[in-house]
Amino acid sequence: MGAHWIHGPSPGNPVFRLATRYGLLGPEAAQEENQEVDLGGHPPLPSLTYGSSGKALSPEAVSEAHDLFHSLLASARAFQGAKEVPVPSVGQYLRAEIARRVPTLGGGEEDARKLRLAILATYLKLECCVSGTHSMDLVALEPFGEYVTLPGLDCTFPGGYSSLPDRMLSALPEGTVLLNKAVRTIRWRGSFREEGDEVRDFPVRVECEDGDAFLADHVIVTVPLGFLKERHQDFFQPPLPERKAEAIRRLGFGTNNKIFLEFERPFWEPEQWLLQAVWEDESPLEEPSADLEANWFKKLMGFVVLQPPEQHGHVLCGFIAGKESEYMETLSDAEVLGTMTRVLRTLTGNPQLPAPRSVLRSRWHSAPYTRGSYSYVAVGSSGDDIDVLAQPLPEDPEDPRPLQLLFAGEATHRTFYSTAHGALLSGWREAERLNQLFDAPGPAPRL
Repeated sequence: MGAHWIHGPSPGNPVFRLATRYGLLGPEAAQEENQEVDLGGHPPLPSLTYGSSGKALSPEAVSEAHDLFHSLLASARAFQGAKEVPVPSVGQYLRAEIARRVPTLGGGEEDARKLRLAILATYLKLECCVSGTHSMDLVALEPFGEYVTLPGLDCTFPGGYSSLPDRMLSALPEGTVLLNKAVRTIRWRGSFREEGDEVRDFPVRVECEDGDAFLADHVIVTVPLGFLKERHQDFFQPPLPERKAEAIRRLGFGTNNKIFLEFERPFWEPEQWLLQAVWEDESPLEEPSADLEANWFKKLMGFVVLQPPEQHGHVLCGFIAGKESEYMETLSDAEVLGTMTRVLRTLTGNPQLPAPRSVLRSRWHSAPYTRGSYSYVAVGSSGDDIDVLAQPLPEDPEDPRPLQLLFAGEATHRTFYSTAHGALLSGWREAERLNQLFDAPGPAPRL
């Protein structure tokens, strides 16, 4: 329901290194040639692209639009560090370039132009999933190139992504990790004592919803940015400094959801791995419909085929981002299944296509402790906000009780935000801060 791929499975990726060390990956992932493939963080060409007229689109037309879109994305990254940018957002830049590069044509060529624009509209939806945003108009142009992609052909865990944290947890003493222990408030800059302990006090007290409390010298906070946006004012006492609160407000955090559809038997070919969807009346140069009820499903960029079928059965996984994705969360399973059946019958041109036997979807926006999926650098923010979010508190380096609150999680990694490897590295970064502190002369504080 959460992380799907190892993005950039190569030696520079700590998730890949751990997964390899634990023997959690299939044999193809270990192949050196796969580790050297550099796709710039995007999936390769789809196996099949369906149009809303019910026919597969020409691979040449799809390939041409794919190459154009990715060359425009690359040029959008080139504004990193520029003193001036032509427009504030990636979306505005891409649209202006598409308008310039896809000229208005007459006659029969107008149909080819319309199709090209419709395919480009699908690539914009895919980019919204990659960036975890409702619209690329919300993503800032100048810092866009700061995000770093790693080489390697994206791969999955045969045993599911949770096989990695499960393996990491197995090394810890029993009872170290408490689950289903919701935190209500983190009180810091205080002077808290355990009952009967007259010797020392603690600067931090973590209070849980069930009434339990934990005293600590240091707390590493890894809650998602979506939760911080909604709750930081009452979650921390005293409240966070204004500079950090501003960074939380400015950075972007959006929703990307999965819709799994299980079929009795596949309607796709065994070698197909990505079925892309194109609504042929759409164009990136026109405003999309704001009527979510009527059109939410059109934001779906298509479906990934879960491999291997011997393990998963015949399952498609659709990806959908933004407000449409959040609207989908409000619908019943039956409504989502009915809509997906209609969509697939439209795309395949087969009104008799059997309905999926079951549906399963994520609801990351509704989840109270996430309120979305992952972060992006929004218009009006920059990588500096990520660094401010990552700064430990209190801010005064001379404070006698340093590093009371440390911050980790994907939204605190300046170049790998939105990824599992960024989250992992941010946790190691904060652990290392504490290591450095404990190596300093003086009595070691209790964790």
